[in-house]
Amino acid sequence: MRNMGGLSALMDKMPAQIAQMAGQMPAGAENKMVGRVEGIINSMTPLERSKPELIKASRKRRIAMGAGVQVQEVNRLLNQFEQSQKMMKMMSKGGIGKLMRGMKGMMPGMR
Repeated sequence: MRNMGGLSALMDKMPAQIAQMAGQMPAGAENKMVGRVEGIINSMTPLERSKPELIKASRKRRIAMGAGVQVQEVNRLLNQFEQSQKMMKMMSKGGIGKLMRGMKGMMPGMR
């Protein structure tokens, strides 16, 4: 994995509310989190990476064991991926305005 300046550099480029939420993580936690995500992805087969909808309970257990994490973390990553796909689809169809309306209930302070 290539180092692109760390997650703190990436946080500087994010909108203020998201950066504030991410900045509340303890120092070093972001690198640990990235390592776990990388381990989960590396524990997937190429087919599972290209078609995550194939990943059911038994595959989740195998992936979790291979990555050394709990099944809940695999579920969390899959849910985040699904949410990211939905947001990207919204962006391609209706632009940033529609995306912000869709995120209204997800972020504190947005109405």
